[in-house]
Amino acid sequence: MTNSIRDIDWMEIRSEAHLLLQPEESGVAVHPIKPGLEAEVMKVSIGGLHFVLKSWNRDSKPNVHAQYKLLEALYSRGLPVSKPYGWGLDRDENPVLLTSFDGSPIVKVNQSLCKTLAMMLTRVHRMPIQDIDELALPKHDFIPYFFPGIEEHVDLQELLVQLIERGDMKQDCLIHGDFNIGNVLEAEGTHTLIDWTNGQHGDPRYDIAWALVLIRIYGGMRSSSHYLSAILSETPYTQEELELFEAMASLRWILLHRMSYLPTRKGTMSRVRSLLKGNRHLNEDLL
Repeated sequence: MTNSIRDIDWMEIRSEAHLLLQPEESGVAVHPIKPGLEAEVMKVSIGGLHFVLKSWNRDSKPNVHAQYKLLEALYSRGLPVSKPYGWGLDRDENPVLLTSFDGSPIVKVNQSLCKTLAMMLTRVHRMPIQDIDELALPKHDFIPYFFPGIEEHVDLQELLVQLIERGDMKQDCLIHGDFNIGNVLEAEGTHTLIDWTNGQHGDPRYDIAWALVLIRIYGGMRSSSHYLSAILSETPYTQEELELFEAMASLRWILLHRMSYLPTRKGTMSRVRSLLKGNRHLNEDLL
């Protein structure tokens, strides 16, 4: 693995990470981390320093340069994100990103954590866009980006278009694009928001709602209530407008479920049905 790291064509790499490029192999330890859907992730350690090396060696080929620049902007302004150390291409021309190692996935969700999550996300949304390089913050068409293939599911598509028109959607803030508990790490009481592949101009209400839907489906009603309460106390949004964006996010979950992209376990579908029944913009027939 040391040779693989040295073989990367580094477009940018900070001096603190130069130890990884030394010819001696004995000082480097590499441990695979649970991979995501789109990339392989490894913890790389040397001389008491710990890094995360992420390689997009599958179908997805994101703009890692933009992600690196976005992390630079956020980290330099004190937001709770990983420190970027380098980016480049491996010998197969797969994009790679080197960042700080920031702890382990969250194990237990409680009221305090839900408040922390809400505060983290709202800090992101308050980041002045003018402080971010244009290269680092793309703007995508909302439906094609978050709902690929929805045109093959007419029932979802028609309802989504109606919801977007009612919601007066705007794309004037920085959003994470995939905010969920799985993208938050914890180390000695400090929390870090990772995986900025989907960082872009967007509507904060959708960012909030996607997390709310995932917490309700995988974490339960109590945790989602704590999260929603914290969001309402941190933002000017009403529960009614967030319900509408929660309906949009729910349609995305259903679309991805139909495509077999999302995990289900005991109780998952009953929670989804409960979510659909409890939202005035949705109905159980969508499942």
